[in-house]
Amino acid sequence: MNVHNAVMGLVGGALIGVSASILFATVGKIAGVSGILAGSVSGPQRHWRRLFIGGLVIGGLLSGPFVPLAFTEYPTNNVWTLLGGGLLVGYGTRLGNGCTSGHGVCGLSRLSQRSVVATFTFMTMAFLTVYVMQHHVMGAP
Repeated sequence: MNVHNAVMGLVGGALIGVSASILFATVGKIAGVSGILAGSVSGPQRHWRRLFIGGLVIGGLLSGPFVPLAFTEYPTNNVWTLLGGGLLVGYGTRLGNGCTSGHGVCGLSRLSQRSVVATFTFMTMAFLTVYVMQHHVMGAP
């Protein structure tokens, strides 16, 4: 990891933390993206949820010129693999009653026991997935 990547990660993490704090202070809601996305389709308080999701999309589009390499490589071009992965992630967030942003950022900062367990679980599975993919599926780098 070079200094540039470390600084970008620090800045990005700080922005996520500030954004989550502002949302909690102004609306009183946790910045769990899966819950915000689900609530933007149906349910009360759709307006701020749609603005939040719009901000994520616009922020991603605006960051393209500053971090062009973040948008150039995809693990697959197979649309069925992407759709299947998306459905599995969506199912997992419902099953886990939240996503990485809700549990990992907001839940841990509130010392939620459920979020500690959820974060430990998805981080462990992420580590195992990377290990299996690199050493057994794609070959060691």
